[in-house]
Amino acid sequence: MLNFGVIGFGYWGPNIVRNLISVKDAEIKMICDVNPDIITRIKDLYPHHSVTSDYLDIINSPDIDVVAIVTPVSTHYALAKAALQAGKHIFIEKPFTSNSKEAQELIDIAKKNKVLIMVDHTFIFTGAVRKIKELIDSNELGDLYYYDSTRVSLGLFQQDTNVIWDLAPHDLAIIDYIIKNKPQALIAQGVDHIGSGHENIAYITLYYDNSLIVHINVNWLSPVKIRTTLIGGQKKMLVWDDLKADEKIKIYDRGVNVESKEAINKLLVDYRSGDMWSPRVDYQEALKTELQYFIDCIKTKTTPINDGQSGLRVVKMLEMANESLKNEGRLIKFKDNESSMSSSHDSSVLSLT
Repeated sequence: MLNFGVIGFGYWGPNIVRNLISVKDAEIKMICDVNPDIITRIKDLYPHHSVTSDYLDIINSPDIDVVAIVTPVSTHYALAKAALQAGKHIFIEKPFTSNSKEAQELIDIAKKNKVLIMVDHTFIFTGAVRKIKELIDSNELGDLYYYDSTRVSLGLFQQDTNVIWDLAPHDLAIIDYIIKNKPQALIAQGVDHIGSGHENIAYITLYYDNSLIVHINVNWLSPVKIRTTLIGGQKKMLVWDDLKADEKIKIYDRGVNVESKEAINKLLVDYRSGDMWSPRVDYQEALKTELQYFIDCIKTKTTPINDGQSGLRVVKMLEMANESLKNEGRLIKFKDNESSMSSSHDSSVLSLT
C-alpha cells in the first residue's frame, strides 16, 4: 500500500483525490490547500481524511510515500524539490516546471534519492491516444504527413501564464509519445487581445526532417469548444474528436496516388476514396489508468513513460514556442543536445487495466 499526500484541491485536485480513492494499493493520508473555503469543502466531502493548510505537514510526514502536486506551475519547482529531497515520489500536474533548468534539477534530485517522477500528461493514457499510437506503430496510416490539432474554447484565463503553456502541453505530450521522429524546428505566433500580458490565442508549427508537419491551434477566445485532431498519412487519414461520446476516432481510406514523377508534372493525381471505419477504444477514465500505472511503476521500480524527462521535453518545446512568440514568429531550431525531444515508447507498456 502506498500512502499519498495531495497538495492542491482547486480545479484538478478533486479529480486526483476521487481517482486515488478508487485505485488499488493507494491510500490518501492527507490533503492540503491554502484556501480556507476549499479546506471546508474538503472536510465536507472527505470527513475521514486529514486536512492541512501547510504543505510541510505532507512533506515531513514519515507516513506519506507519494506527493501529488496539483498547484499552479509557478509553485511546482519549490514543492517538488521539497518532496523529492524528503525521499518521496511525486505525481505533478502539467507542465512539469516553469523552465527547463528547474526540470533538470528536479530530475537530478530524483535520481540521487532513487525516487520517481510522473508528470500528469493524462491524454497519453486515454483510449483514443493509445489506439492512435497503435495504428501509427503498426503502419496502418503509412508515413505521416501531418498532425493538425484544434484545442479551443471560451476558456479559463490564467493569471500567470499564456494559452500555450495552459493548453499546448496536451498536444506536445501526445506528439512526444506517438511520433517517433524528432522535431527539427518550430515557430509560434500569438496575440494578447485583452491586454493581460499573456497571449490568449496562438498557433504552433513544428517541422520534422521527413516532411511531417505538426500544427497546434490553442485559443481561449473561441465561441465554441473544439477538441479535434486530424492526422494524415500516406495510406490513410484519421480524425479524432475528443468531445464525441462514441466513435471518437474515424479512419478514412482516402488520399492521393501518384504513379510517377512525370504524373506529378502533369498533375495526373489519382484521388483515392475508400471506406471509413471507427475502431473500438477503451473508455476507462484516463486519470485512473495513469495513477494505477504510477503505483505499479513504483512497486516494480520501473521508470514511467511520462517521467521527468518526458516533462522536460515538453517544457523545452514550450520555452522555444515562447521564444518564437517574443521574436514575431521567428523559426527556432532544436539544438543537437535537445534532439531527444521525441521518443519511441513501446505502446505495450500502456496495456493496463
